Amino acid sequence: MPKVRVQRRDKNRASPMASSATTGIPFRKEMGQHILKNPLIVNSIVEKAAIRSTDTVLEIGPGTGNLTVKLLQKAKKVIACEVDPRLAAELQKRVQGSPLSTKLQIIVGDVLKTDLPYFDVCVANLPYQISSPFVFKLLLHRPLFRCAVLMFQREFALRLIAKPGDKLYCRLSINTQLLAKIDHLIKVGKNNFRPPPKVESSVVRIEPINPIPPINFKEWDGLVRIVFARKNRTLSASFKTHGVQAMLEKNYRIHCSIHNQTIEEDINIAEKIDGILKSVNANTKRARSMDMDDFLELLHAFNSNGIHFA
Repeated sequence: MPKVRVQRRDKNRASPMASSATTGIPFRKEMGQHILKNPLIVNSIVEKAAIRSTDTVLEIGPGTGNLTVKLLQKAKKVIACEVDPRLAAELQKRVQGSPLSTKLQIIVGDVLKTDLPYFDVCVANLPYQISSPFVFKLLLHRPLFRCAVLMFQREFALRLIAKPGDKLYCRLSINTQLLAKIDHLIKVGKNNFRPPPKVESSVVRIEPINPIPPINFKEWDGLVRIVFARKNRTLSASFKTHGVQAMLEKNYRIHCSIHNQTIEEDINIAEKIDGILKSVNANTKRARSMDMDDFLELLHAFNSNGIHFA
């Protein structure tokens, strides 16, 4: 009986679901390239994002596509933004010839310098060095998206969710919590990446507050920047520095000029600031223990008296 020749599967031809572990591409640590390799973590991220079949998903830093392939199976469309042309080409090659390829759009470039397209959900294993600027680019994006599920360095993630009185409570905490609801989802150990980063990671879910708070964010950020520069100082001490007083006096004069208001000849900006702080009992408070309502009240008091931070 003649032998039946069994056709062997071409080992070099990987399906879209392949791990891409053997691509041979050297990863660049200076670009924050740490590929998430644990499929359980990948599946958990996709599940937490609650992607609908009609959604457009924005993915930042797709790498070799371990997460991208899972997103493509759930979403109507995935827009993947990758700064490294080598990895963008690898991702394109991974889905080429499969039904998933028609649902994928790749943008090659720096996401911080790119105008974000319309999207419903954002999912990202971010290069950690762009975490802070990307979060604020995301939160100031319009129209509002539904949610974002993002991987961050553990300490950064804990800063995002820190509350008044916590050691990690900072300007980042209050700024993000003004604009969004933030939840810590998963702790991710360094061995779940290739190559392993030097720090532990966490996944958080960010849901923009809708409707948007009726606040000038530049004004708000100008205030919290001053008080969190030394968060353990009293507010009275924070506003006594020469640079802060000079800036606020300049802004006060511009405000009066624009609104045709007379500036007092004997104006003493230090006394004016101190009076505003005392009017809301904030002169002895410290930024480390102030909550959202405290900052909103303080900003309103300054603005009502012609003092602006932007």
